[in-house]
Amino acid sequence: MGVDRKKGPVIHRPAGVSAFEFVVLAGLRAAQLMRGCTPRVETGHKVMMTAQIEVAAGKVARAIDVIVAPIE
Repeated sequence: MGVDRKKGPVIHRPAGVSAFEFVVLAGLRAAQLMRGCTPRVETGHKVMMTAQIEVAAGKVARAIDVIVAPIE
């Protein structure tokens, strides 16, 4: 028989984001949150869960998606 485990909430990654990219983005965002950055979604979760929710909600952008103006 299987082991009963407490099932927590499951965060579904958005379409177009690979599992690897999702984990890396969430990990980087969790590090920012632990350093004191302001969460971009409702809090009440642990840091890693908050980071995953932010990535899934599109509140965290990839560096290649951000357009940076050239320095003149």
